[in-house]
Amino acid sequence: MTRASPQRHGQGLAPLAPAQAARPAAGPVGREDAIPAAAGVGFKPGHLDDIVADPGTVGFLEVHAENYMGEGGPPHRTLQRVRRDFPVSLHGVCMSIGGPDPLDEDHLARFAALCERYEPGLISEHLAWSTHDDVYLNDLLPLPYTAETLSHVCDHVDRMQEVTGRRMLLENPATYVVFDNSTMSETDFLRAVVARTGCGLLLDVNNVFVSATNHGFSARDYLAAFPLDDVGEIHLAGHTEQQDDEGAPLLIDSHDRPVADPVWTLYEEVIGRTGPVPTLVEWDSDLPEWPVLRAEADAATAILRRFAPARAEVRHDAHV
Repeated sequence: MTRASPQRHGQGLAPLAPAQAARPAAGPVGREDAIPAAAGVGFKPGHLDDIVADPGTVGFLEVHAENYMGEGGPPHRTLQRVRRDFPVSLHGVCMSIGGPDPLDEDHLARFAALCERYEPGLISEHLAWSTHDDVYLNDLLPLPYTAETLSHVCDHVDRMQEVTGRRMLLENPATYVVFDNSTMSETDFLRAVVARTGCGLLLDVNNVFVSATNHGFSARDYLAAFPLDDVGEIHLAGHTEQQDDEGAPLLIDSHDRPVADPVWTLYEEVIGRTGPVPTLVEWDSDLPEWPVLRAEADAATAILRRFAPARAEVRHDAHV
């Protein structure tokens, strides 16, 4: 496992393909728990009163599943209040979809119970591994893109969709190392997972920019190869700029600051090709006051409205 040389110039930007018309909504229509093709934010309990009093243009809230896997108590009372007023998407961070071992059935059952309890409009997980035996690691670790890895990732996606009864979205990772034994690109790997399992994709634009800068490839070339027709949600977040041991740029997907200008540029170009897609602004540490986070969502809303078709479209969770 080796880290490729980071990109030193150009910040990973090269022209994207021309814009395309917005595609039809995926999945069944008319569900009350639909996620709108609007901007949402990652929900933090400290923002609850402000969100209820002054939501601005926030169209939905996303919650991390692992924060609500207890039986009850204050977390569930808070989430019940949120769910009454907002569509909710459920985002997992510990399923270890990319791990070599079978999924933890207890963890999967708790995730499925949350789906039953709160009827999220979308569910998602990461293309990463985060467990070894019975140890949960506090990180989302990268994978070699090989036929063997593809096989067990597809098995895990199939199992998650079977147990939850829902079509899941798989998120592209932010990476800091690459594997010498990979035999396919990340975009080809994701396309193959979709073809085999019928899952959708969660496109994290900040992750694309972080990986492109760290490994020295073009973010726009990556997005030109990405299967955008399968994207059911987009994530945006801030990153931290550092340097590696050789003094080259090293970006960390830190989720602790505003979305960077180059990421906004890439996002606008993606929406120009896809039309409006549910878009989530993540901010997980060094939390700002609510007006700051709301302003990030408002900026995404402005871009979504610029490319909105005459008749607004809505994305839905697709049951399998």
